[in-house]
Amino acid sequence: MALSATLPIQDSAASLFQANSNDVDEHCAALGRWRLSYDQISAGAFAGSFTQLSLPRVEVFREITSQQVRQYGQLGAGSFGIGLRWHGDGEINCNGASVAGTQVIACIDAEVDMCTPKAFEFRGVVTSAALIEELAANLDIELPRAVWHQLRAMEMADAPVARLRQLLTAIQETIISAPGRFDDPAARQALEDALLVEIMDMLPTARSADPGRSAAARKRTVDRARALMHGSGDRSLSLLEVCKTVGASPRKLGYCFQEVLGTSPMHYWRAMRLNRVRRDLKRGAGTSVYDVAVQHGFWHFSQFSLDYKRHFSELPSETLRRAKLAA
Repeated sequence: MALSATLPIQDSAASLFQANSNDVDEHCAALGRWRLSYDQISAGAFAGSFTQLSLPRVEVFREITSQQVRQYGQLGAGSFGIGLRWHGDGEINCNGASVAGTQVIACIDAEVDMCTPKAFEFRGVVTSAALIEELAANLDIELPRAVWHQLRAMEMADAPVARLRQLLTAIQETIISAPGRFDDPAARQALEDALLVEIMDMLPTARSADPGRSAAARKRTVDRARALMHGSGDRSLSLLEVCKTVGASPRKLGYCFQEVLGTSPMHYWRAMRLNRVRRDLKRGAGTSVYDVAVQHGFWHFSQFSLDYKRHFSELPSETLRRAKLAA
C-alpha cells in the first residue's frame, strides 16, 4: 500500500509530497501530474519512494526504486527535466542508449523511455520549457537542440553538475531535518534562483555522445520489437512472431536486447506480460486467474504461478483476492 502526504507550506506557493509503496503501479500513481507508466522488469518484491518539493517555478524530486523498471510516457506537456543518477551501479538505458555514470539525463518537451537498474536512486529538477527558453533568451544562451522532443543522456561541464549535486543534497537534508525553512518566501526564491543558475550554466556545455551506426541499428531493432510487443494489446504474441516481423534471428534479437536494455527479449516480454496480468487481476478482471493468464499467453499454469510469485513475491490468487476484497 502507498503511504503519502501532501504538506502545504503557508501560502501554498510551495508543497512537499512524499510517498512510499510496495507496488510499482501505486508508486507510478504517486508521481502526480507526470504522465508516466512503469513496468517492473526484474523479479522480486518492489519497494519505491518518491519525494517532490514543489516551488513556484520548479519541482525538485528524489526517486528510489528497488527493482529494474521501464519508465515511459511524458513529464507533462511543455516540461523541461534534468536528472542525475545518485546511487546504483547497474546500467541505465535512455532511448536505447546506455548512460555513463557521469552523464546527465535531460529533455525538453519530450517523451520519456528509460530503463533503470535495481537499487536505483534518481534526483533532479523539472520546470517549464517556456521558462528555460525565456531565461536562455535573456541570458543569451544557446540551448542544445539535441534535447528537444527526446530524452537524451548528455555530457556536461563537471563544475556546474557538481554544484547542482550539492544543491540537491542540501535540499534533501533540509526536507529531512528542517522542512519549515521552505516556509520563507525569500528562501524559496533564493533556492529557485540557485537551481536555475546551475541549470543555465550546465546547458551551454551539453553535448551528446554519438552512439555509432551499429548501436543505432540495434536500437532500431529493439524499438521495432518493443513496439510490436506493447502494441499487441490483449492478443497473445509469441517471440517467434516478433523475430519474424522485425526480421531478426533469435540470437540477433537477443544480442540487441542485451546491448540496449541489459536483458533478454524473452525475459523482457515475459515481464511485460506478467505486469499486464497483474493489472488485470488488480482490476478484478476475468472469472479466474487461469482465464487472465491464458489471455496473456501463459499456457503452462503451474509455471505461470511460479513465475508470477517470483516476479511479484505473491501468488496471482492473492492479488485477485485482495482486489475483490477492496471492490
